[in-house]
Amino acid sequence: MPTTDPSEGTDVTTTTAPRRRILVVTPDTLGELMAGPAIRAWEIAKALSAVGDVRLISTNRVTDISDERFHVAFADDEGLRAHVDWAEVLVFQGHILRSHPWIKATDTMIVADIYDPMHLEQLEQGKDLSPEERVAVAIDTVEVLNDQLERADFLVCASEKQRDFWLGQLAGLARINPATYDRDPSLRSLLDIAPFGVQNEPPVLKRHGIKGTVPGIGPDDKVIVWGGGIYNWFDPLTLIEAVAIARRAHPDLRLFFLGAAHPNPNIPTMRMAVQARERADALGLTGETVFFNESWVPYADRADYLLDADLGVSTHYEHLETAFSFRTRILDYLWASLPIISTDGDTFAPIIRDNDLGRVVPPEDVEALAAAIEELLYDADARERIGANIAAYAQEHTWEHTLRPLVAYCADPTPAPDRVAGIVSERTRVTNDLHKRIRGLESSSSWRLTRPLRAASEWVSAKRRKL
Repeated sequence: MPTTDPSEGTDVTTTTAPRRRILVVTPDTLGELMAGPAIRAWEIAKALSAVGDVRLISTNRVTDISDERFHVAFADDEGLRAHVDWAEVLVFQGHILRSHPWIKATDTMIVADIYDPMHLEQLEQGKDLSPEERVAVAIDTVEVLNDQLERADFLVCASEKQRDFWLGQLAGLARINPATYDRDPSLRSLLDIAPFGVQNEPPVLKRHGIKGTVPGIGPDDKVIVWGGGIYNWFDPLTLIEAVAIARRAHPDLRLFFLGAAHPNPNIPTMRMAVQARERADALGLTGETVFFNESWVPYADRADYLLDADLGVSTHYEHLETAFSFRTRILDYLWASLPIISTDGDTFAPIIRDNDLGRVVPPEDVEALAAAIEELLYDADARERIGANIAAYAQEHTWEHTLRPLVAYCADPTPAPDRVAGIVSERTRVTNDLHKRIRGLESSSSWRLTRPLRAASEWVSAKRRKL
């Protein structure tokens, strides 16, 4: 609506921007129990509700959860079509384009949320597969991401280091071209940064989630929290061994793994989670010093656990996934003003080191980790200093701040200029031409007439392979 400012006798008229129709889609479970992808989609929907009418859709499962600011629902493929037809802008993560490829042909403006380099993560996650399956899944994951990078009108990632990585992949797909470059030589209008954030509202303890509640953990014990799942790319083994050393001088030390069971039923228990339990059992720590939460903490209740801890930890191995990761659990540590111990090599290591938010230790260094644990749990002066640093740092990294580039785009969305101009990579042009030729061949009369012969030939070939 136009508004008039009569100050100083001058009429100044402004126009309120129209509210956009924005669809946020996640393949993760939405509900009281949510993992990182669902949490991110939830917070994105909250932020975008300031500039648009928002629908948050899960293609997996939705349990009892709602918000008056936006619509929350489950949708299968048919239901998703109606939501995409309604939307001006689609924000998605994960395998959505692969699972619903028809989305690529719509006119809806698409934002790809590529905060998770899945193809690097898969190199570790896939180690439990057979060699053939591992290669197939790794290559398929690359193509899942290429689909997103080729079709998206706008993309967001988690850090400057990630952005450099994704720019390289975009260049390889010819998305860095005269059309996108001439519009904006910085390419920020194509790919910007919108990392995980710290919750806008401060945490409040409603009940004790750990101390005096978990059998074996007393109200005065010192608690280290592992804030999330135990995945193959993490290193809980070095942590458990370090705790075994530190407890010799400090019998009140406890380690609590917050999420031993994933809320998404499609995510299996990983090899590292099994090995962590085996290591704790072998050292005689399970149930006395090391504890595994057998469920997943509801998102709305996680403050009851974080505020019951004295130290947050994230340990991992030295590999490619680590280099480009953005450990979202560390944001929860910042939210709860917990001193942090992290393994060196990831995005957060220099942040922790430069801002004195905790301690950074070398990968797989049990002695260094044990020393850091002892210092941050039992040195009162260090804890007080670090706590103040964390509180100051966290204020500038709330969701309200981190999602600004995404909110700005969705408030005034535009299609990517190269997509409008029809610019595609040679790889895509050849693929499209091949698909066109195949469709023409399959619709020909000769293809239909020779179908029985092809079926017989395939049957004979199958029999020969079996023999």
